[in-house]
Amino acid sequence: MTSPDTEAAVSASEFREAMARLASAVHLVTTDGTGGRAGLTASSVCSVSDGPPTLLVCLNRASSAYPAVLRNGVLCVNTLSAEHQALAADFAGRVPMGERFGDREWGRLRTGAPVLPDALVAFDCRIVDRHAVGTHDVLICAVEAIADPSDADGLLYAKRRYHILPHRRPAGA
Repeated sequence: MTSPDTEAAVSASEFREAMARLASAVHLVTTDGTGGRAGLTASSVCSVSDGPPTLLVCLNRASSAYPAVLRNGVLCVNTLSAEHQALAADFAGRVPMGERFGDREWGRLRTGAPVLPDALVAFDCRIVDRHAVGTHDVLICAVEAIADPSDADGLLYAKRRYHILPHRRPAGA
């Protein structure tokens, strides 16, 4: 074992390789308002508290959606189901921002951020705090509404590809 003083620092590429092994739910983070409509695919989303209901969303400051998210001050975390793999790729940058929302019907809840009607679940949020960490902003988001959850299979991302997490259905269903 080496002492902390003699250990080499962890490189960005080592860290990315290690993090690629962790499975994460896949989300579309969407926003709309005076800053414009924008969205991106994200896996860095987690619960902070249920009192009050709060999420943490990490957003790269180099993202094309970053200015709109900050200016609007609202976002919706749309958790994707297995059938949304192509949509996840589109929002990850496969298509330009103006085409990401396409011909789909998008709903709205309290904040006005776009809600994917067939999302596994959607959290409509207002950004209440922000912290710069490295290349990202950590957004603290108060959950103002939740869309009805779906019973579809979940979509995970691990080892740089998508995986399906089957929804357990009750026996006899």
